[in-house]
Amino acid sequence: MDELLARATHGVDPNSPGAFWQVFLNLWAMVPWTALFWWNLAFVAVGALLGWWRGRLWEGVAWAWFLGPIGWLVICHRPRAKPRVEPPPLRR
Repeated sequence: MDELLARATHGVDPNSPGAFWQVFLNLWAMVPWTALFWWNLAFVAVGALLGWWRGRLWEGVAWAWFLGPIGWLVICHRPRAKPRVEPPPLRR
């Protein structure tokens, strides 16, 4: 924790008016954005697969996008989509 605080406050004067924002931006610079992007893409792909399997493709994508792996549980616990009821074909 000390190392994280030292990296976040590196070059920041704690008494300056913009110290909060500088520390905030330093913390955002430490986030591994590339890894987060690929993990999120994997979560959405699995969510799409589960959604397709349950008959709710876009719902699976949405839940996985917003909740990650927890969205997988949501889509698995929802009932399967019922097939659309269509009227019988007309006689010719």
